[in-house]
Amino acid sequence: MAASLSATTTRSYGGSMLLFGGNIYQNPLHQNLSFPLNLRPKPITTKASTPTKPYRICAISSSAGTESNVVNEEIVNVLDNVNVFGLNGQGIPISDLWKDRRAVVAFARHFGCVLCRKRADYLASVKDKMDAAGVALVLIGPGSVDQAKTFYAQTKFKGEVYADPSYASYKALRFVSGVLTTFTPGAGLKIIQLYMEGYRQDWELSFEKDTRERGGWQQGGIVIAGPGKTNFLYVHKDKEAGDDPPIEDILRACCLQSTP
Repeated sequence: MAASLSATTTRSYGGSMLLFGGNIYQNPLHQNLSFPLNLRPKPITTKASTPTKPYRICAISSSAGTESNVVNEEIVNVLDNVNVFGLNGQGIPISDLWKDRRAVVAFARHFGCVLCRKRADYLASVKDKMDAAGVALVLIGPGSVDQAKTFYAQTKFKGEVYADPSYASYKALRFVSGVLTTFTPGAGLKIIQLYMEGYRQDWELSFEKDTRERGGWQQGGIVIAGPGKTNFLYVHKDKEAGDDPPIEDILRACCLQSTP
C-alpha cells in the first residue's frame, strides 16, 4: 500500500527564485522560505514492449573489451545490405555467407598485409576440424576483386576469399582504424617474427592508391555466425594490428557449440 508523506520545512536560499515541485517561489529579499514538501510517490506504469528478434552471442573475445550489444539489430540490418565480391566478381550480401551455414569469417587489414597472411595460415591450420564440423572458412579483405585474386594466388588460402571494395562491412561491425592501432610495439615484434619465419608483405598491393588512402590503418577481426543471419556466436575485434585470438577460442565457438 502506497504511503503518503507530508512535511513542512524551512530553508534559507541565496538566490532570488526557486523552482520546486513544478512551482516557482520568489525570494527577492533573500528571506527564509517556508513551504510544504510533498513526497507522495506516483504509481509506476509500464508499457508492453515490442517483441524483437533474438541476437544471440555466445562469446565475445577478450580483445573486444566488455562492449555490450556487440551485434544489435541496427548492425544486422546494415550487414544485410552490404555486398562482398567473390573471386569471380559476383556480389552477394555478406550475411548470405552465414545465412544457411556456420562460418568463421576473418577480416583482414588489407590484402597486402603480412600479418593477415599469417592469420590466413593460422586459421587454415585447423580447417580440417572446421570441415569435420561442417563449418566454412571465409576471409574478407577491404579492397578490389583483383587484389583478392592476387592474395589468393600468393597464399593458396584453403578457404573462400571475398573483397569488400566499399569497406562497408568494416564500418558496420565498427572495427577500429588508425595509426595508433597499426604502429604498436606488439605489432612491430610480430612483423619481425613473421619475417624470420619467411612471411613477406606485398608492398605493391599495400601501396595501391585505394589501400594507401583508405585501408592502410584499418584493423579487422573474426566473426563466427550462423546458421541464421542473426545467430552470432563469437565476435573478436582486433585492438591492434596482428591481434589474433587464441585458436582454441575459435574452435570452441565454431565447432563445439550445437547448431540451433
